[in-house]
Amino acid sequence: MALPAKVNIIDVGPRDGLQNEKQLVPAQVKTELVHLLQTAGLREIEVTSFVSPKWVPQMADNAQVMGQIQRRDGVRYSVLVPNMKGMEAALLTQPDEIVVFASASESFSQKNINCSIAESIERFAPVVQAAHAQGIVVRGAMSCTVGCPYEGDIAPAQVEYLARLLHDVGVDRVDVADTIGVGTPLKIQRALEATFKHFGVDNVSGHFHDTYGQAIGNTLAALELGVWNFQSSVAGLGGCPYAKGATGNVATEDVVFMLHGMGIETGIDLDRLVDAGLYISAQLGRPSHSRAGTAIAKKRPVQEGAATGQICA
Repeated sequence: MALPAKVNIIDVGPRDGLQNEKQLVPAQVKTELVHLLQTAGLREIEVTSFVSPKWVPQMADNAQVMGQIQRRDGVRYSVLVPNMKGMEAALLTQPDEIVVFASASESFSQKNINCSIAESIERFAPVVQAAHAQGIVVRGAMSCTVGCPYEGDIAPAQVEYLARLLHDVGVDRVDVADTIGVGTPLKIQRALEATFKHFGVDNVSGHFHDTYGQAIGNTLAALELGVWNFQSSVAGLGGCPYAKGATGNVATEDVVFMLHGMGIETGIDLDRLVDAGLYISAQLGRPSHSRAGTAIAKKRPVQEGAATGQICA
């Protein structure tokens, strides 16, 4: 089995991880999270989204956060946009990558963005053109590629159809997302293989949620097909408001721990990544959802003044 020698991780915690938090997270906290992630060695960070604050109030401070980031050379900062209005606002903040999104499930598309799959592509086709005109890369997030809370299992043919539509409008690379975390290794591989019909392996990333504890196994299954780009969320942040019981993205700490244990290079300092996870968890007032992060933190010497048994940022 020829596994990738190096893996690139896109941390989506600041955007996908925090967007569903009920308590408003201050812009300064989001900014500091981005700084901690890039200090840990992350080379790609999904920072925020330019959607209507009516639908996603947590991201209303998008421009403020983008403006506060102390950018580093070699780090790609991406933002999600739903349409041209969002794109126009996003361009003012000079992102390195634009993320558009569509679902492999018609039902989920209707529930999530109130339109069909084909209509969603029509909406962001001008976004892709505008981004390319500015020399900005476009990534397409493909949700519900193995399962949908309304339709159940999603056939690989539906994934292939969505991948073709995205390719035809000029999207540069795509994410194969198990949005509700019901995927298992063979299902993930079939979704990836369907995507490979239109995008080369270098332009496909895995995005797995851990609702049923399958995300690490699914990551390994993707590695076996040569996938070397993955999205994850520090401290396992995230969830899906349209899928009852769906938990967060696979924790970046857990993915990095596995990859380093396999001798796969990531360029990430795991201890500093754990610091980032502890920081945002403390800000949210709850423990980290990363099992590796929690285990590593528990091995650290107890700081003077800290209560024994507690994880302190």
